Amino acid sequence: MSRGKKILIGIGVLIVLAIMTAVAMRGGRDGAVDVRTEAVSRRDLVAQVSATGYIEPKHLVDISADVSGRVVELNVEEGDEVTEGDLLLVIDPARFEAAVQRAEAGLAEASARESQARGGYLQAQRDWERIRDLKARLPEMVTETEFETARTNAEVQEALLESGKHSVDMARAGVREAQDNLAKTVIRAPMSGRVTRLNVEKGETAIVGTMNNPGSLLITVADLSVMEAVIEVDETDVPEISIGDSVSISIDAFPNREFVGRVSKIGNSSIRPRSQQVSSSDQAIDFEVRVTLEDSEVELRPDLSASADVITDVRPNALSIPIIALTLMDPGEFERLPNEIEGEPGLEGEAAATSTGSEDPIEGVFVVDGDLARFRPVEIGIAGDNYFEVLDGLEEGDTVVSGTYQVIRELSDGDPVNTTSSDSTEVTEE
Repeated sequence: MSRGKKILIGIGVLIVLAIMTAVAMRGGRDGAVDVRTEAVSRRDLVAQVSATGYIEPKHLVDISADVSGRVVELNVEEGDEVTEGDLLLVIDPARFEAAVQRAEAGLAEASARESQARGGYLQAQRDWERIRDLKARLPEMVTETEFETARTNAEVQEALLESGKHSVDMARAGVREAQDNLAKTVIRAPMSGRVTRLNVEKGETAIVGTMNNPGSLLITVADLSVMEAVIEVDETDVPEISIGDSVSISIDAFPNREFVGRVSKIGNSSIRPRSQQVSSSDQAIDFEVRVTLEDSEVELRPDLSASADVITDVRPNALSIPIIALTLMDPGEFERLPNEIEGEPGLEGEAAATSTGSEDPIEGVFVVDGDLARFRPVEIGIAGDNYFEVLDGLEEGDTVVSGTYQVIRELSDGDPVNTTSSDSTEVTEE
């Protein structure tokens, strides 16, 4: 047999196989497409927003030093339980004690100058009063120069006394400041709880704490009785979340446990402001949402990784369709059924587009009508894990095309179909 004949035979076999495959896919009926179907039914739907984050105590205090110095006493270790007011650490107070002594000496000096100024003022006031009275009785005995000199001296001494008083006030403020700095060398527990972080050792130098200097953090004390899950939620999902929403939480450290909580706080601004992002178009905008956990039997630690499902809405016994069944179609590509537009049966093409008032694609499903797939616009509500809530456009018992995904995307209004019922035994979404 020649090579050309072999090639022709091979091509013929391929054509026969292709025809047989097409016939099988069409279910043996000319032009019919095999589809899965499912009846529109009622089930409980739960809408959720998923996000990830970490565990953190609801109440914690990061302690930084207000004064710099060497740590000379450290009375706690990480993990210790402390009570409000307990002594945590002491910073070397020597130079702050000296500062108090200098301030007190300055106050004593200022007080002495004030006393001296008060004596000068009293003497000048008496001289002025005597010259004034003498001039009133015997004008010829007091010259105008003597009169003015006495009055001016009294005014000068009065001003010096006022200055002395202000100097004393400043010295007293200096003493209070020095005493306050000395008191800050002793750091006590601001609340009862557990030492969850200890970043300093005895003998190290504590530096003044600032918001932008994480190295200044000395100790963290946290109340572990109430814990929170801090999650980052995408900007598109934030409007769906409300204070009090129930949340199911999974913690990586406890894979076989499920924790329950409620949304207690929703951030009013994004975690990373747009002004700090290199390219706002490439960066996701996330908002911080805090979830207060209910009491659990296990002890949780800060910074544990967690994922959360926020239950934003529940629809019991809702009319529903499979999510995969929903598709989009241009208004002019389907014939609207007579019962879809009251008083306007059989609209097609431009008339159908005009009746919708928009050229935008329309959401809908393919309803099985005999052996044809007819596109039906629908209005959907919340989305569960696998089903959409149907608000309008379908009735319970209607049969919709539920698969496959590729078939639904390629299906057109009026296409003949061969139907296969989906195996759907679930009536409630968990």
